[in-house]
Amino acid sequence: MEFCVQKFGGSSLTTDNLRHLVAQRIIEKIESGCAPVVVVSAMGRAGDKYATDSLIDLIHSVSKNPDPQNLDLLLSCGEVISAVILAETLNRLGCRARAMTGWQAGIVTDQSFGNARIISVDPEAVIEASSEKCVPVIAGFQGQSPSGKITTLGRGGSDITAVAIAAALECRIVEIYTDVDGVKTADPRLIPDAPTIAALTYNEVMELAHLGAKVVHPRAVEIAMEARIELKVLGTDQTGFGTTIAPGPGGKKGGAKISDRVVTGIAHLPRRAHVKISGLADFNQSEVTLQVFDLLARNQISIDLIYLSPQLIAFIIDDDKVKVVEQVLAGLGLNVTVDQGYAKVSVVGAGMHGVPGVMARVVRSLEQANVPIFQTTDSHANISCLIREKDLLAAVRALFAEFELAKEGM
Repeated sequence: MEFCVQKFGGSSLTTDNLRHLVAQRIIEKIESGCAPVVVVSAMGRAGDKYATDSLIDLIHSVSKNPDPQNLDLLLSCGEVISAVILAETLNRLGCRARAMTGWQAGIVTDQSFGNARIISVDPEAVIEASSEKCVPVIAGFQGQSPSGKITTLGRGGSDITAVAIAAALECRIVEIYTDVDGVKTADPRLIPDAPTIAALTYNEVMELAHLGAKVVHPRAVEIAMEARIELKVLGTDQTGFGTTIAPGPGGKKGGAKISDRVVTGIAHLPRRAHVKISGLADFNQSEVTLQVFDLLARNQISIDLIYLSPQLIAFIIDDDKVKVVEQVLAGLGLNVTVDQGYAKVSVVGAGMHGVPGVMARVVRSLEQANVPIFQTTDSHANISCLIREKDLLAAVRALFAEFELAKEGM
């Protein structure tokens, strides 16, 4: 019997009715002749009892700076609860199931608490359960270091668990179930009628994920690309055909044609702060730049949209890091300004590489929408602009219209 990996997000597990729907998707796989291996996220979202954000709030009510090892141990509980509850739901319906932690499923990681990376996967226990006609229900987002410490893989890490398990089992396809019917051309919270993208390349979905789209974890896509695993993003209620993520552009895999349009989607990151360091005339600019970046790296500050000139160093950070950055840079004797209230909006598409005029269309559409641009960057598959957060909805709407992303059948 061929293995198939199904991953279910936390929003698909919050109620008994939803869990019955999830169970039906699993039972359908068994009836089709597959041996399902299930990976689950923590139930619900912020505010729900067992959601990851709720567990974070719980530990922060005790300590504002918890020990990372303690934090990971606590956060791993959310997915364990999901695995046990779904396994018992399946058992109640007459489908034998066994809940497993990440480490019981053979996932070994390094010891980078909060953002651990998988070193190896030994699927022996998963294979054993399946051979006993028992569905393994694995807690995602977690593993164990070689020294026995419980670790987590970072937000969205259940996607990584699912694809890593699939690679170890040599699966061809991983199905990722969510509360929407696939990857949209824009955030449906901003563009409610944004259509589902039928097919994306690995590179396109990684760009979308890195740039703020809530799709698939980029590290999961990297594993899938290396192992040649096709990803399918589907709605748990099975409305629509979902999104296939596979090689491209222009190629076919799993019957889905990869779009060759210039832009396939829009992503955005709100709550950005713009940092500008000026007054460099009296300093060695290269030495100051290196000193700034080294200080930020040592303090675990991620920076983006970097601009360098003899007169100015500029970049953006997450709003949550503003106080830390101000403290870190205060002792350098430089003119540092940190302005909040920005957002980063990006157009993404493998088809834009080498195509003249894409930047002109981005700038023109934002200008016509009266959205000022403060900084830009681009790669072979995206163009990003720094804008005021208050202009985010207008910017997304303008770019959505300019690149005709409302068209069906992308």
